[in-house]
Amino acid sequence: MKKTDMEESASTLADDARELLAATAGMAETKVVEARRRLQSALERGKEAWGEIQDRAVEQAKVADEVIRDHPYQSIGVAFGIGALLGVLMARRT
Repeated sequence: MKKTDMEESASTLADDARELLAATAGMAETKVVEARRRLQSALERGKEAWGEIQDRAVEQAKVADEVIRDHPYQSIGVAFGIGALLGVLMARRT
């Protein structure tokens, strides 16, 4: 599965933060210790938020799938209408 730009950026940010935590592991200055604690906390919150976003996206996809399966002809009509509207709007731009 290909990573999106957002996933790639989040992954890079998390990797850089972990490297920073590892690089400053031996430092005992108060400011460094506090910064490490806040960074670790932010990483955990980010990980939790990302999991919640993924769970919510899966739930919404399941709901959309169920609605489409329950109302296939209406779904086709809506998709056709949106496509026609977008086509008209795009044709007007050129």
